[in-house]
Amino acid sequence: MGARSGWLYCAAAVPLLLLRFLAAVSASVEDLDDSFKDNRKDDIWLVDFYAPWCGHCKKLEPVWQEVGIEMKNSGSLIKVGKMDATVHSSIASEFGVRGFPTIKLLKGDLAYNYRGPRTKDDIVEFANRVAGPLIRTVPSQQMFDHVQTRHHVLFVYVGGESTLKEKYIEVASELIVYTYFYSASEEVLPEYVTLNEIPTVLVFKDSTYFIYDEYEDGSLSSWINKERFEGYLNIDGFTLYELGDTGKLVAIAVVDDKNTSAEHTRLKNIMKEIAKNYRDQFHRDFQFGHMHGSDYINSLLMDELNVPAVVVLNTSNQQYFLPPKHIESTEDMIMFINSILEGTVEVQGGDGILQRIRRVIYDAKSTVVSVFKSSPLLGCFLFGLPLGVISIMCYGICTADTAEEIPTKEMGDRELTDEGSDEDQEEGSIKEITADASEGEQAEKNVLDKKED
Repeated sequence: MGARSGWLYCAAAVPLLLLRFLAAVSASVEDLDDSFKDNRKDDIWLVDFYAPWCGHCKKLEPVWQEVGIEMKNSGSLIKVGKMDATVHSSIASEFGVRGFPTIKLLKGDLAYNYRGPRTKDDIVEFANRVAGPLIRTVPSQQMFDHVQTRHHVLFVYVGGESTLKEKYIEVASELIVYTYFYSASEEVLPEYVTLNEIPTVLVFKDSTYFIYDEYEDGSLSSWINKERFEGYLNIDGFTLYELGDTGKLVAIAVVDDKNTSAEHTRLKNIMKEIAKNYRDQFHRDFQFGHMHGSDYINSLLMDELNVPAVVVLNTSNQQYFLPPKHIESTEDMIMFINSILEGTVEVQGGDGILQRIRRVIYDAKSTVVSVFKSSPLLGCFLFGLPLGVISIMCYGICTADTAEEIPTKEMGDRELTDEGSDEDQEEGSIKEITADASEGEQAEKNVLDKKED
């Protein structure tokens, strides 16, 4: 009896727990409406602008719920919400929403776009970075060591008030969506850091540091935008998109990460060695890394690469370079890079008219193939139904033309038949006259014969 009552209690408790969980989830992410426009400036908001019919939005929805729960459980001041941009189109338009889903952090009068991977950790990290101070101060060396362990790339301003600091703050307001900005005194920096002058700006990455040189590096904004990536990257579609803003050529070893053969490993090691040991020679013009699989690259090149392979992309104009021979060593790769800089390697791709036409055809073909691969029945319905309708229309048009021609032909035949009847009548008359003449001659002959008798 006691066991039975225990089961009944558990059965009754499960729905209650489920309701509590759903209530917690719904409370962590708020559904926003038109009143949001007037009330938002009092808080910091992380908002997902979505469309109900958007497949990417549906894929983001569970991740967005996790983001809301994470923010609530951590005690963050950031509020998480979502807005149907098709219903509240005027507000979405005011915030510059042009695609779905669009993630923005709204802080006072400022709106920051998120362009990174749509994972919980990446979105939360972005929100915490942008919602915090624009320039974070590091008070001690111990704190500086802690900051270094948390971030792969960080920029540090060293010095007092200056024109350089004003520029640094201006750049930080632009690029805070991508990386962290700190300020510190010279005493707080690690002992291995040597500064020739103050004020200055440093970037810490790749287990070392690099100092901004206005004469060699140009504007501070351009330098920070190029240096915000590690020297060697595991590149995906999002990273490649962001690298387009740097103006660098992207040298990629296209490999299969699951393949541990010597050839795949060798190409990755060649890229890593050049990124580390030849930084001073190439880092202003090239970004190095590797990409798992060739599907994404093939879609960019509109061609098939045999993995493993090496390709250098110019993301600003969709041009690319392929090595004239197989890359066997670091020296081969260096020769290939130098030939690109010298302009002796054939440039392929581009964004000309012919390439754009080719792109439209390629994308259409890829869409059809992907639909049939993922769902053959849906593909047959989407493409078979219109073709069937078009076929019926064509058949109807052809049949209508034939039906119009038949009466005309019959009328013509009738006219020809009537004309033939007149000729036949004339021939019949002649035959009748001839027959009458013959009968008259025969009668006259009979009369003469009787007379002779």
